[in-house]
Amino acid sequence: MTTGTIELRHSIDIDAVWSTLIEVYAEVRADQLHQPHYSVERYGERLARHGSEPGWEAVIGFDGDSPVGYAYANTLMKDDRWWQRMTPPLSAAYTNTPTVALKEIMLRVPWRGTGTSLSIHDELLANRKEKQVSLLVNPLAGEGKVKALYEAWGYEQVSQQQPTPDGPVLAAMLRSV
Repeated sequence: MTTGTIELRHSIDIDAVWSTLIEVYAEVRADQLHQPHYSVERYGERLARHGSEPGWEAVIGFDGDSPVGYAYANTLMKDDRWWQRMTPPLSAAYTNTPTVALKEIMLRVPWRGTGTSLSIHDELLANRKEKQVSLLVNPLAGEGKVKALYEAWGYEQVSQQQPTPDGPVLAAMLRSV
């Protein structure tokens, strides 16, 4: 699929897109890489774990040969630690519903505000079989603008969690696919 001049490419092979995801992550998070939670090494550990989980898929946007951003997700199982870390815990109505977890969405600065992130997001979810999508966001990111963007896309905060002791407390959000 192409959005304007942005071509959206799917991948279910983590090895094929590994270096592209790392490259974009390092650029987008450049001002935070000194913090252990946001280091490229820790991101690589998370990426490897996520890439081995069921239903992993990525969509990467390209402007010519240059990656502009990406999103990736995987299927959540009923007993997934994603659900177990929620504070307060979520009811079975949420955890028993087939869910895809949007694990990362990154967009390089020149393409922000162009609708590209929503195009990548929507393309990633377009053919998923799950009924709902969940994501985690730092409510302080972009002075609250990132969370507000997800709310504009239809997400609602349902809980929170702190996946790592040295990471931020994140807002857990859900919406229908």
